[in-house]
Amino acid sequence: MQPVKIGLLGLGTVGGGTVNVLSRNALEITRRAGRGIEVARAFTRSPGKRRICPTEGIELVTDPWQVVEDPEIAIVVELIGGTSPALELVMRAIELGKHVVTANKALIALHGNEIFAKASEKGVMVAFEAAVAGGIPIIKVLREALAGNRIEWIAGIINGTGNFILSEMRDQGREFSDVLEEAQRLGYAEADPTFDVEGIDAAHKLTILAAIAFGIPLRFDQVYTEGITRITPEDVRYAEELGYRIKHLGIARRSGQGVELRVHPCLIPARRLLANVDGVMNAVVVRGDAVGPTLYYGPGAGAEPTASAVVADLVDVVRVMTADPENRVPHLAFQPDALSDLPLLPVGEIETAYYLRLSVADEPGVLADVARILADHGISIEAVIQKEGQAGQTAVPLIFLTHKVKESKLDEAASRIEAMPAVKAPIHRIRLETLE
Repeated sequence: MQPVKIGLLGLGTVGGGTVNVLSRNALEITRRAGRGIEVARAFTRSPGKRRICPTEGIELVTDPWQVVEDPEIAIVVELIGGTSPALELVMRAIELGKHVVTANKALIALHGNEIFAKASEKGVMVAFEAAVAGGIPIIKVLREALAGNRIEWIAGIINGTGNFILSEMRDQGREFSDVLEEAQRLGYAEADPTFDVEGIDAAHKLTILAAIAFGIPLRFDQVYTEGITRITPEDVRYAEELGYRIKHLGIARRSGQGVELRVHPCLIPARRLLANVDGVMNAVVVRGDAVGPTLYYGPGAGAEPTASAVVADLVDVVRVMTADPENRVPHLAFQPDALSDLPLLPVGEIETAYYLRLSVADEPGVLADVARILADHGISIEAVIQKEGQAGQTAVPLIFLTHKVKESKLDEAASRIEAMPAVKAPIHRIRLETLE
């Protein structure tokens, strides 16, 4: 049987890794897929650039439309990132009856609903395992391996840059800005790190995971997103004293009221496996009603880890190219006409425990006054750290861990506390999840 010809849109880190994996493991891939997979054309802006992969036998072009419009190419692999021209190129490939494999989380999170609708209309597949958590096959797990479960919640470290920064802050006691500069030098963070440190990248990925887990449309615009720029070495140290570690998590949880979708820093018990995932590694915990909690760990980025997911998608597409489209695994796990309209809860309706750090005057009665306000709003306290003032200090830190409370209630209490003359700065709060 003739090999399936594919076209690459992008021949950078992931594109080069994809060529390497396809070349090195050609025999294994053919045995698994039933046909060979051959890279026929690749779009690159710099054809003469030195590459991490061999390019013999691949026609390099500087116009991406030459890849998409080539009638011999059956699968288009989109690796250029962003939403434009990626969206236009993907939609044209689908219109021409070509299957698509993509590593583009922003494209899927923002435009997946229309892409999948068009793909269903044309009877083609859009595969996107590499869009979330690099080499961890978390999408296949949710879509297929856990199909017998009602997924209750997902919690994941799904951005390696943020995890590297928080790990270094804990291990070395360094400031956020200092570690960010190192992450940029090492290539873990972009020159503009906003997507990573403000949680946007993780929110794209959480949007995709939640849609597959709960059978809801992709709703990126309704994800609550908070970054790690305000985390201090003091917060990291106090969390350790209390038996917790700070991680930047994406959390999706289903309840009787609706679905929570949120990305933010979070205290989690130090004994949890997720709390011990360090550096640029990713990890996702999924709780199903039948299987209980399961953990998936691995590299979240990199040439060959991401290429591993891209090639796995290619094998899946080749395996089912001749299958009846109605009998393929649905893009978002649930049949398109069976997606749920579960409401997404606003952040004020979410219940969680909290770490609260106050800067207060070093004088008698402040702790009692703050505790009284919390009690007035039905907020119970689990633990307190009160530090003694040093000579010359006018303000000292006061740390509380609360039990679970609705966020709107905490907002009301925080407003009253911050109005106290003895409170010298806005309350710094971090949510706390036990992951029970």
